[in-house]
Amino acid sequence: MTAHDYLTTQDAEKLIAAAHHAANEVDVSISISVLDAGGNFPAFSRDDRAVLISRETGTRKAFTALQMNASTDELVETTKSTGPFYTLQTALDRTLLFIPGGIPIQREGQPIRALGVGGASPEQDHAIAMAALAVLDG
Repeated sequence: MTAHDYLTTQDAEKLIAAAHHAANEVDVSISISVLDAGGNFPAFSRDDRAVLISRETGTRKAFTALQMNASTDELVETTKSTGPFYTLQTALDRTLLFIPGGIPIQREGQPIRALGVGGASPEQDHAIAMAALAVLDG
């Protein structure tokens, strides 16, 4: 995914709104985390009915996408017991989460922000994140 310039706070808020819209379309409650390149929060939102752990899972998915510069759905196989990143899940001070729902936002191939969605099924989280990301292309 590519952002044409830098990603503003207004862009992050658009991502949040688009993710909530996509979640409402499939009747799920979620948390959405947008992280900057330093792993800080320019934007976060949690539906009132979303499970409490969704904040943590969405944030860890965003952090993982940012650190690995890859969508977390692409990384699931690499962390299985036979995968090259098997021990990476516990190797860092901040835990990575290799579950679909985290997407890096890139400029010139480098991550500038990341979006993470938690609270629904992994497949729904990924689809919601992808739907939200489409607002940056428009």
